[in-house]
Amino acid sequence: MNEKILVVDDELQIRTILKHLLVDEGYLVRTADNGYKAIQIVNEFRPDLVLMDQKMPGINGIDTTVKIREQYPDQTIIILTAHGAVSFAVDAIKKGAYDYLEKPFDNDKLLILIRRALQHCKMSSELSRLRNSINDKYSFKNIIGQSRLMNQVIEQVKCVCETDATVLLLGESGVGKEVIANAIHYNSKRKDKPMIAINCGAIPTHLIESELFGHEKGAFTDAKEVKPGKFEQANGGTLFLDEISELPLDDQVKLLRILEERKITRVGGKKVIPVDFRLISATNQDMEKRVKEGKFRLDLFYRLNIFSITIPPLRERKDDIPLLAEHFMYKYNRQLGLDVKTISQKAIECLLNFNWPGNIRDLENAIQSAGILSQGDSIREEHLPLRIRGYGSLGHSTEVKGSLDEKVKKFNSQVEKEIILDALRSCNYNRTKTAGYLKISRKTLFNKMRQYNI
Repeated sequence: MNEKILVVDDELQIRTILKHLLVDEGYLVRTADNGYKAIQIVNEFRPDLVLMDQKMPGINGIDTTVKIREQYPDQTIIILTAHGAVSFAVDAIKKGAYDYLEKPFDNDKLLILIRRALQHCKMSSELSRLRNSINDKYSFKNIIGQSRLMNQVIEQVKCVCETDATVLLLGESGVGKEVIANAIHYNSKRKDKPMIAINCGAIPTHLIESELFGHEKGAFTDAKEVKPGKFEQANGGTLFLDEISELPLDDQVKLLRILEERKITRVGGKKVIPVDFRLISATNQDMEKRVKEGKFRLDLFYRLNIFSITIPPLRERKDDIPLLAEHFMYKYNRQLGLDVKTISQKAIECLLNFNWPGNIRDLENAIQSAGILSQGDSIREEHLPLRIRGYGSLGHSTEVKGSLDEKVKKFNSQVEKEIILDALRSCNYNRTKTAGYLKISRKTLFNKMRQYNI
């Protein structure tokens, strides 16, 4: 679609010249001879860009700019000013204009400025769209749950997100601690600043200090350039430290000092850098037990545990399972191009009867897998992984003629095949991870897959 430009100038000759120039470049152009008409046309035409003369009778370009941006804060405006009146144009920029150009202007220079301004406009629109998308994604309505326990969690989140308090999220693996952390950030006053997440248990011990605090060039062998750490990257926003219980004791001391002083020094550096961040940490461990065992500092635990939220495991909020299952069904319909419309009642009963050791992440994987296997418009019981529907679901398919030994062998083979298939799905069909998950060698896994024609 062609970009739309509004030309505002009280001189007919200037308006005519600019209109012909811009139409030849492929723009859709409207004109106005004063500021009042410009405001009216902006309401109707919604231009991508306004070229505004600074000096006009009635209402000047600066006041017109202010009035337009009161209604449309994202409107891009370029001020055209007479030679020697640059101070007025600078004032216009302070009041929201994108840039200015002195008259008489060079046409090529004007076109370059217009292209730059329109590119800026597109980037601003995209940024606004992405920001709105992120805010919608992490709004409270997207924390799926209607159970009493989850309603309590949502109320706690609503209370704490309005403050800058340090938050500790507690709960088993897979309960959605990162989802809650994002909801706190994107509903706080820091939502327009970065949300930086780091998993303390996934970083090699010798790299944790560099990851958190950054390093200077030459600080160690592989430090070939300056690298800001996570604290610097989160400046003005939120730092989320997942699996905080895995942080080594030496780094716990440094984290405690940063929480007290709000200053960091990069590895290999001397400069003290002030940092402003909100800290959210999370763990699936019993922190008081870790403290008693000497694996976590008591003083740091007190600093992290200012406001704690315990997220219940899925087995304690089974009322939420049908809602979550439907949510994941629609999610993977979009992502994988599926057309699943329902989940059968028997499948729901299976989901409700399972204890979900992997919590929400476990349920999501199960629904994704079942949706793929369904190849139709409904997820049925037989599409669910065997561990969820139970080995008894193999039913009469195990009935074969022959001795007890032959029947047992047939049953065991079917169970083993289902277990391997389920493990492959859980590990996203990564054979190395699947072998580790099943505690067998890769060679044994390959042989079993060949045996069962997987």
